[in-house]
Amino acid sequence: MIAALTQLLIFQLAGEVIARSFELPIPGPVIGMLLLFVTLVVRGGPGHDLLHTSQNLLQHLSLLFVPAGTGIMLHMHRIVDEWPALLASLLVSTTAALIVTGLVMKLCSRPNRGEMP
Repeated sequence: MIAALTQLLIFQLAGEVIARSFELPIPGPVIGMLLLFVTLVVRGGPGHDLLHTSQNLLQHLSLLFVPAGTGIMLHMHRIVDEWPALLASLLVSTTAALIVTGLVMKLCSRPNRGEMP
């Protein structure tokens, strides 16, 4: 488990180094996740240790939302003061995500034109 966690943190560190070195607008952990994905595709999937560790992390993922919930309760006065902007951003971002998802699904489910049915 320690080896798998170390592997995950190394990929995150590599992504952070790349993002800061090239001053990219993409967060380092996202680049690290992309590097991990490419590595797993090349290797043919995760090893047993990485698979077991990632499943354990996913089982306890809800614990990562506790600090966010605490922050919301701590700064409730700011949410009350700025609710119109928050509501507008939530509506716009949700609508945009639904439209983009629908367009991507439509594009991906389109039959190829050169193939016989």
